[in-house]
Amino acid sequence: MNNYSKTLLILSGLISFSTFAGSSDQFHATLPTLSDDIIIDGDFDEPQWLQAEEVELKFETSPAENVAAPVVTTARIFASQTSLYVAFTAHDPNPQAIRANLRDRDKSWGDDMVGIKLDTFNNARLAYQFFINAYGVQSDSIENELTGQESDAWDGIWYSKGKITETGYQVEVQLPLRLFNFDDSNAVQNWGVEFIRFYPRHENQRFSTHKIDRNVSCKLCQLGVLQGLEGAKQGKDIQITPSLVANQNNQRNLTPSTPWEAESDVEAGLDLRWGITPTTLLNATINPDFSQVESDVGQLDVNNTFALFFPEKRAFFLDNKDYFDSQMELLHTRNISSPDYGVKLTSKTDDHTIGVLAANDIQTQFLVPGNLSSDIATLDQESYNVAARYRYDPSKQLSIGGVMTLKQSDNYQNYVYSTDMKYQPTEQDTFTAQYAFSQTEYPDKFFNQFCKGDDCTIAPIECDLSNCDYNERVLRTNKQDQFSDNMFKLTYQHNRREWYASTQYESVGDDFRADLGFIEKVDAAKFVAGGGYRWYPSENFFNKIQLGGDWDITHTQKGELLEQEAEMFVELEGGYQSYIASGITQRERVGRRHNPSNIDIDNNTQMFDETIGWFYTNFVPLQSIKLELDINYGDSIDFANDRLGTLTMFNPEIEWKMTDSIVLDLSHRYQTLDVNGGRLFTANLTDIRVNWQITLNSFIRLSSVYTNIERDPSLYIYQQPNTKYKDLGNELLYGYKLNPQSVFYIGYSDAFKADDEIDSLTQNDRTYFMKVSYAWLL
Repeated sequence: MNNYSKTLLILSGLISFSTFAGSSDQFHATLPTLSDDIIIDGDFDEPQWLQAEEVELKFETSPAENVAAPVVTTARIFASQTSLYVAFTAHDPNPQAIRANLRDRDKSWGDDMVGIKLDTFNNARLAYQFFINAYGVQSDSIENELTGQESDAWDGIWYSKGKITETGYQVEVQLPLRLFNFDDSNAVQNWGVEFIRFYPRHENQRFSTHKIDRNVSCKLCQLGVLQGLEGAKQGKDIQITPSLVANQNNQRNLTPSTPWEAESDVEAGLDLRWGITPTTLLNATINPDFSQVESDVGQLDVNNTFALFFPEKRAFFLDNKDYFDSQMELLHTRNISSPDYGVKLTSKTDDHTIGVLAANDIQTQFLVPGNLSSDIATLDQESYNVAARYRYDPSKQLSIGGVMTLKQSDNYQNYVYSTDMKYQPTEQDTFTAQYAFSQTEYPDKFFNQFCKGDDCTIAPIECDLSNCDYNERVLRTNKQDQFSDNMFKLTYQHNRREWYASTQYESVGDDFRADLGFIEKVDAAKFVAGGGYRWYPSENFFNKIQLGGDWDITHTQKGELLEQEAEMFVELEGGYQSYIASGITQRERVGRRHNPSNIDIDNNTQMFDETIGWFYTNFVPLQSIKLELDINYGDSIDFANDRLGTLTMFNPEIEWKMTDSIVLDLSHRYQTLDVNGGRLFTANLTDIRVNWQITLNSFIRLSSVYTNIERDPSLYIYQQPNTKYKDLGNELLYGYKLNPQSVFYIGYSDAFKADDEIDSLTQNDRTYFMKVSYAWLL
């Protein structure tokens, strides 16, 4: 038998497994379709509710394990020709204890909530999640079984109302069918379903319509079945969203008597969202506003050698983002910074899932990776960006797919081709594999922008290797003509109720590049093995205890040791909705290269022994306060000077719900590094955010991020940094959101800086901005 025949035989055996992931043995509900729609007002006085299917959330699945729920929760559900309707009645013996706050969308986690999870293809790949608190505040997300992640970045347009009653609270929900991808060729729909309630008191209890087996690693495989929607059609699913964006930006260099330079801009844009069929979605945008209304969370960039990661927040890229996910981060759309246009097509038909994305960018930006450092590169030229993903799911046990990305501009190109697989032969075992191949070409003298010599700083275009201050980015970008390499990743996980074990091997070639993704380390091969044991004490302050650890080792592609690490940790969950984790890590790893013009590790670096302890906790001591604390203490390499130091990191955070509509989020990170001779640096970062949710639709938000770094230049061997560096960024924003795409924003932001030459914080940037958009649903 040849290899092709063997492959067909294996696939046919896998296809013969169960058709659906969700099972009627778990839970079954029949969905009636009624003729008329209703008004969503939080009251259940329409006659349709008397004909709806009623279910009860009988089981507590966490922290207790499939015991009878201590309070009664019922849900009723029916469909019209255009929507699903759900009504929850959440009884509570003490309604005064209900935790509910007016918050922006996706910000109400920790409140009392009810919700529904729907796998519209019932194949255990993706599920829509909709949750609502007692005031009707919405949270929605996509659960991705393939990656094991949940993303709340997706925002659909749906409707909900909630109200607190004398016996608890009730919520009424409308989910338009245009929200969902589903196969309307089926005479009757069989969707995976779970009805859920979160009941946060001393512990954060989770209730469900059915039992959840902790001995099964697949979560979406354990859904029940919602049957009905005979002859359901998505109908017209066309959304046109015009927008108008205006801003005035003022900037100046921080030198004496430098005048402000003002720039004003007013631009109109248009977004199109067209559900061509219930399984195929087209997104297009022309002259989009890809600015971010909410500023990124502050990050401290000190004693780091790798580039910081910032998540995607822009709506165009987030819609059906999960269709592009694979085991590797081959698509990170923040590498497309300022496009003029974009188009995206996503589709699922039977067992086939397809996604295609194309956009230009007025500049070219990507990550230059290494094995000891990475950095962001920028070319001042327009680029063209394309990503495509295909996945074939012959059964709930097996997925096979491929990814292709392209990034290209003048004299520059990067192509990546990848194939991947996920296989679950049993309910406890999971194998994943992915292979990727890249072809890249850089412009002539591309390494110039990473040269740090004095001549290069003055005239980088004239710089060459003879007067370049070498670093790893120079070595990785000093390439002639086209170059190529590959990357592969293999993982195995065994996950049972009481214990788990996993192993992973990943190899990334010297010349592999994924410029439309976020692969920050190349020329490295890493092996990891780990496991742990879990206990579930009953009638104890802690309801879950986990003890675990892992060991890993990393070499270059030439077999040179980069790092070897062993870690042990303990995790505890319990009263006051608490999570506590602590551990100790012992590692050997190399410092900076002694001769930066040589890429070698052996005889060119020093190996350091580090032992570091860490502690993290978050808990809710009072209904209105959540506390977090992150501590690290121990050895840490001083990468700037290639020696061992002592790290102290202290990061407390507080979320204070001052009223049911005003929330203060405050975090502070304090970090020091002590070396022989004294304290090398002291770094402080404070992030303050206040949100006043005036109504469900309108809010005022104030944020400030302050960074203060003080260094002792006398302790630096290879450079002479500033003694101090400070910056402060502020933003004041008013927003009105009729829905996630129909918005009005007006705001102000500014920035201040200070260093050795500028003694006090001095303003160098201020911006006034406004955005108006409205989603027309046709």
